[in-house]
Amino acid sequence: MAGGVGSRFWPASRTARPKQFLDILGTGRSLLRLTFERFLKLCPAEHVFVVTNAIYKDLVQEQLPELTDNQVLCEPSRNNTGPCVAYAALKIHGLDPGANLVIAPSDHIILNEAAFVQTLSDALAFSASQDALLTLGIKPSRPDTGYGYIHYEHREVQNEVHRVLRFTEKPPLAQAQAFVASGDYLWNAGIFVWRATTILAAFQKHASEIYQILSEDINCYNTSTEQVFINRRYPATPDISIDYAIMEKADNVFTIPSDFGWSDLGTWASLHSELAKDDDGNAVVGGRAMTYDTHNCLVHLPEGKLAVLRGLEDFIVVDEGDVLLIYPKSQEQDIKKVTQALQQQGESDFL
Repeated sequence: MAGGVGSRFWPASRTARPKQFLDILGTGRSLLRLTFERFLKLCPAEHVFVVTNAIYKDLVQEQLPELTDNQVLCEPSRNNTGPCVAYAALKIHGLDPGANLVIAPSDHIILNEAAFVQTLSDALAFSASQDALLTLGIKPSRPDTGYGYIHYEHREVQNEVHRVLRFTEKPPLAQAQAFVASGDYLWNAGIFVWRATTILAAFQKHASEIYQILSEDINCYNTSTEQVFINRRYPATPDISIDYAIMEKADNVFTIPSDFGWSDLGTWASLHSELAKDDDGNAVVGGRAMTYDTHNCLVHLPEGKLAVLRGLEDFIVVDEGDVLLIYPKSQEQDIKKVTQALQQQGESDFL
């Protein structure tokens, strides 16, 4: 899934080139490219499909030249992950009715790829033989209020697989602390495993409007008329996440408690926590920084740029040429107010 705008990573992430297409980690490869290469350890390139907004088709093909046109699914509107998953499932089911699928965001990082591949291999083995909707759960390292939580049964169903009891979206701190202390909860990573037939049956049962709209011309998939149909009918689908549309309603949901160095990179602060830092806790991506009496800052610069910082504590510094952001890390949730103000003022060139 590569259709989001990554607005919390402004000003690096822009409408024309969102976070998933950026080298946000300073590795020389975009998050999308890193995700693609990670999945090549599980399947060949011809089995990888990318769902994105139509305006990003060229970016996807530029960064993933291995993919054919038929492997890039173009959404004409942003209707959240529910319709996105249904579209992909219908298309892939048309190619292979027995397909076993992994659904994953394109902009997460995985530090232990060997553990990730092994966990997904176990999940695929389970879903291949069961009518199961499986989500990977991350063993929580802290009471984070920015993640959804999975309450699960400790009794194993099979090989590390546990039944899910309940989902809780982004709880307040006290509740998150209780969840972590109990040992009964996992973070919801938003990485799913199921057979195409299983998820399509779930859409028919729990999100029938999405299924009915996208299956009106079920024979169009993987033909020359597919995009015409999608452009015409996809915008009519409800704007709803796969979690709300399916996962919170279904009774055949399972999880595998996982630990493979995962982060959804949802914020600048989460990026800072994943990067290598100097002795003062400062992380620099791109250019070079000279720091004096400066601690726990994230400095994101263009290549060849030098920044000199003095007296900053817990700040985000992002230089994007036409925008320079210097913002307290503790208040980064308010960055969206800046982008909203720019939108209202008609200054969309900066967005």
